[in-house]
Amino acid sequence: MTAPDVTAPGRRAADRGVPGGSAVASSGPAVWCSGLRKRYGGRQAVEDVSLVVGRGEVLGLLGPNGAGKTSVIKMLLGLVRPDAGEVMLLGRPSTDPAARARVGYLPELFRYQPWLSAAEVLALHVRLSGGGISAQEQREFLSLVGLGERAGDRVGGFSKGMQQRLGLAVALVAGPELVVLDEPTSALDPLGRADVRDIVLCLKARGVAVLLNSHLIGEVERVCDRVVILDRGRVAAAGSLAELLGLRELRLHLTDLTPAARARLTATGKAEQEGDWVTVALPADDVGTAVPDLVADLVALGARVHAVEPVRISLEERLLGILRAGASARPGGDR
Repeated sequence: MTAPDVTAPGRRAADRGVPGGSAVASSGPAVWCSGLRKRYGGRQAVEDVSLVVGRGEVLGLLGPNGAGKTSVIKMLLGLVRPDAGEVMLLGRPSTDPAARARVGYLPELFRYQPWLSAAEVLALHVRLSGGGISAQEQREFLSLVGLGERAGDRVGGFSKGMQQRLGLAVALVAGPELVVLDEPTSALDPLGRADVRDIVLCLKARGVAVLLNSHLIGEVERVCDRVVILDRGRVAAAGSLAELLGLRELRLHLTDLTPAARARLTATGKAEQEGDWVTVALPADDVGTAVPDLVADLVALGARVHAVEPVRISLEERLLGILRAGASARPGGDR
């Protein structure tokens, strides 16, 4: 394993590097599932969920409480048996222990034996994983998550945030090819959230796939390549951030607007003016050429173009829009 520089425990995770094994070599996506279904009693928790996580990709799983996110994660990892559907992990059936051995998992709710020290907890999980991780390397993992100076302290005296950091070290210590993080920053302060973000980006750079379930939409927007939005157990939307958020509007700082230039702006279907700034809608099917074509037309029609700014909606706005649209489409409307 490549040993990171841990001489300065206070440095950010991205600067220290993430310890890990050899480069990822297995074939197939990190996660592939199709048609997952799960019912608990009379409640359909998951209904026909399919998704893929590629190698070296960070996929964000979003949705309100009760949307089925944790149920999907548990079915992917073999912790819950699906009523229907198929799962492949790292090119193998999820029922194959060899596939699960290369997966690191930080559950949403966990508790370690309070009488053990942080170092003992990590050593226990190293033995359970069967990995040959030295004591020195284990100390490096504790330093990576900010617990290097607390390695000998009993877990029973740890705050929730410190236990969350320890859980992250446990998830990473065996050098996994896939890391599943279920609300990894729920109890962390801003510095802790930044450390987790840096670690996720380091994992991605090493070719490790990450499945991230988080209510902190800003964190998802910063690190994820693609997003799957669940609502009432179904996939409500999925795609890259560019696909989900898109470039839908454009703000232009214009002067000397001629009648012909004004007509060109209104031809887009929307033209809202505030002072010298005009916001226009863009065609969803041809954004790549729409912007330069519009600017060229305006200049040819006598307008002066001082600035052009894209207007993007946030991931939070997109998520709320999808969930509200789904609620209004259900019988009884928005409930």
